[in-house]
Amino acid sequence: MLLLAGAGVGGLVVIGALALWFHYGSQVFFEMIRTGFAACF
Repeated sequence: MLLLAGAGVGGLVVIGALALWFHYGSQVFFEMIRTGFAACF
């Protein structure tokens, strides 16, 4: 059950990331990932 929920959330994240990528372009997308990584660590 927990694994299924995790897979669903992961799928939503991937879909959201792809939607942002198509909307803004890859440059903004990679910049967001870089700043997100910096915020996490």
